[in-house]
Amino acid sequence: MSDQYSPHAAEWSETAYADSETYLRRRAQLVADLGTRLEPADVVCDLACGDGGVGEFLLARGLAYLGVDANDEMVAAARRRLRDRARIERADLNDYAPTNPVAATTLFRALYYARDHASFFRHVASYTEKKIVFDVSPRRYELEPLRAALSSAGFPRIEARPFFVPQRVALPRPIVATARAAEGIGPLARLVLRRRFTYVVSASRS
Repeated sequence: MSDQYSPHAAEWSETAYADSETYLRRRAQLVADLGTRLEPADVVCDLACGDGGVGEFLLARGLAYLGVDANDEMVAAARRRLRDRARIERADLNDYAPTNPVAATTLFRALYYARDHASFFRHVASYTEKKIVFDVSPRRYELEPLRAALSSAGFPRIEARPFFVPQRVALPRPIVATARAAEGIGPLARLVLRRRFTYVVSASRS
């Protein structure tokens, strides 16, 4: 992560999202349930983890959390947040490999840090047993080349779910519920995605 984020590391989750609890809880739900479901005690490796905000919600689901970030201040913030409930390591996501295999690897708001997508997915496949989960803007990246790279890396079962939880605006609960319902309406979702929001992609081994 660039040093430009260092001054904001101490309260990153609280300031980067208008409603961090809704945003990160929904992200954790998709990590656990989209594609191959994760089981209690499965280890999630969260690349570019920032201050480990999503770790709170993954831990609450009974999952084990391993956070990885290249920014010293973010690593320190994640360690303060999660303390002895998780392991946080400093490393570049392109080169990092955990000591032991993990069930799932995640990458949120950071796909552009991967130097080469095909090589990155192959590297992640070397230590990930079930799936990789990440978000992607369809206005920045085409999905089909990513699908091809994931399948080639050993993740042939690919699901892309629209993610209509806004980052910068806190919405009333009824509107949040409506937005989540719209995620499953194909034509409407594709129309919305032309303007804003992202997909969450789960690529599983089977």
